[in-house]
Amino acid sequence: MQKRRFISLITVLALMLLTFGCNKATTESVEETDAGTTGSITLLNIKGEVTSQIEALAKQYTQETGVPVTVVTVPAGVDVQATIKGYYLSDQMPDIIACEASGFGSWDGLLVDLSDQNWATRTDAEYIDPTYGTLGFPYTTEAIGLAYNGDILAKCGIDPASITSPSALQSAFETIDAKKDELGLTAVIGYCAEPNDVGWSSGNHVFGTYLDSGLDRSDTKYIDMLNDGGKFDDERLSAFADMIELFNQYSDPAVLTESAYDAQVAGFASGKYAFVTQGSWIGATMTGAEADAYAAAGNFDVGMLPYCFMDGQDTILTSAPSWWAIPKEGNVEAAKAFLQWCSEDTAQKILVEDAGFISPFTDCKYVATDPFAKVISSYVSSGKTSNWHWQSMPEGLGQKGLSFGFYKFASGEIDKAGFINELKSIASDWYSKL
Repeated sequence: MQKRRFISLITVLALMLLTFGCNKATTESVEETDAGTTGSITLLNIKGEVTSQIEALAKQYTQETGVPVTVVTVPAGVDVQATIKGYYLSDQMPDIIACEASGFGSWDGLLVDLSDQNWATRTDAEYIDPTYGTLGFPYTTEAIGLAYNGDILAKCGIDPASITSPSALQSAFETIDAKKDELGLTAVIGYCAEPNDVGWSSGNHVFGTYLDSGLDRSDTKYIDMLNDGGKFDDERLSAFADMIELFNQYSDPAVLTESAYDAQVAGFASGKYAFVTQGSWIGATMTGAEADAYAAAGNFDVGMLPYCFMDGQDTILTSAPSWWAIPKEGNVEAAKAFLQWCSEDTAQKILVEDAGFISPFTDCKYVATDPFAKVISSYVSSGKTSNWHWQSMPEGLGQKGLSFGFYKFASGEIDKAGFINELKSIASDWYSKL
């Protein structure tokens, strides 16, 4: 298969240096797999926090089928797409790779269409490319919503089911703030708008609620507008800005403009915030690294509210955060068989109960112990979910662009009108350079 032309020879060399200089052990494991049996599979894992569980998954598959599976884990902080491109350029492409939504564009025409696979009929979380078909296998589901401490809301007499409008959200914030001292709270909400290290949170996840909150999963109205040169719906954007202003007002100032993701999550886990602007992935931290603090806070029930910056918005945003995909030049049939097995009972038990993943498959009978698993399942079963269309933004726009507008608003450099203009300016400039 011909190699794709990656920008320039200099870029190619840089990518290879990055991959093979920083990740030598990973490369060697791929070479060993290539020298093995023709039925072997190499799987690229980008979830380093569950490496042992994914390796157990591979071992179980080998025990059942006799097909060797080597797991290659990309360390945290390493550019995943650069790593995969390095493998591709050196003819060491894994049989199964991992891609976030923006990563699929690097592999146009080079991945296998999986739309005819049985597992694709049992989920709505697969990655579908309008040209090339079903390219991505979902191995977990994550959710973006306004996470809350159920115990605190109960003590304040607030029914979370009633918060489906901006006025109800503001009223809840005011009520909790008035009781902050007696409840021992540091702040009503932990919201972080620091752009350099945590820009993915405001620029992708929080901004993603502007694009999708309250919409059907297939509704692409606002992402289509944005991708048409950086256009916005003025009424919707203004309402969204009101919500962000509320977050700025009631957030813990110690995390608002600082690189403080760990402190933000720890503050919520220890019962110091009623709300936090992070998704379901923090559940693993609450029951892992912050387990003692969470236990000391009473292992309180958690939930998720819609980001209801307009009346009637009653959905949270759910999606696979990344997908497994099969390159055409690899051991395609063996890789297909492995992914099908991963959608079935034995593998789902490992992925859900051991790895703590929330299954994207409708017939899965296992429920993760993650604190957010039940609430997400409830939204999914009631059809109250919207999509993650922020993943269809140009690469870097949210994390490296729009996030700086959130920071300026949070730091007081600009007001609401300035925030709106800043988002429009950043987006317009970004698209003009594509």
